[in-house]
Amino acid sequence: MEAKIYNQKGKEAGVISLPTKVFSAKWRADLVHQVVEGMRSNKRAGTADTKDRGEVRGGGKKPWKQKGTGRARHGSTRSPIWVGGGVTHGPLAEKNYKRKISKKMRAQALFSVLSKKLKDEEIIFVDSLSLAATKTKDAVEVMNNLSKASGLKPLANSKKPRVLVALFDRNEKTEKSFRNLPQLELVFLKNINPLDVLKYKYLLIENPVESTKFLESRGA
Repeated sequence: MEAKIYNQKGKEAGVISLPTKVFSAKWRADLVHQVVEGMRSNKRAGTADTKDRGEVRGGGKKPWKQKGTGRARHGSTRSPIWVGGGVTHGPLAEKNYKRKISKKMRAQALFSVLSKKLKDEEIIFVDSLSLAATKTKDAVEVMNNLSKASGLKPLANSKKPRVLVALFDRNEKTEKSFRNLPQLELVFLKNINPLDVLKYKYLLIENPVESTKFLESRGA
């Protein structure tokens, strides 16, 4: 399996042979769902907490006598049906939302998502995104060139984050220039995961030769 590599001017800079294990994996919706939901669950802080009737203040004295008032019987203002009373079956901070996701599951889910993205023509390979200076204007020009070459207008025109850019190495000038574009979200390839890839419509991978080698090593 091969794919085109573009340069910053939107011209074809070569062809890359993609590893079958990474970009020709079978679509496994069950595995992807399990991994993505596990990752979302692991992000939960678990700090939401409510007080039951045994924890709220007040309620030590019976509001009124049991009989003779014409009103309903009550024994405490801590009751959940009273304003300021306890909460029934509310969230507790002691609940643990952590889920275990093995490295193999995470890698296979990522390969499944990448393979589907490639099949749907939603992955673009760029030889380099390094810029000589920190200029948003230069970043805009690069994205315009790539959008014309690939035919994907959202790369340049979208006002919402629709493109995930996977950088291979740290580059301060590149990061500062591209992070101002509303249609992009920057991430380092070593941190790429199924949740991030699915969140965005398109994926732009820098330095595809080294990037594909790294991705293939994750499934070892």
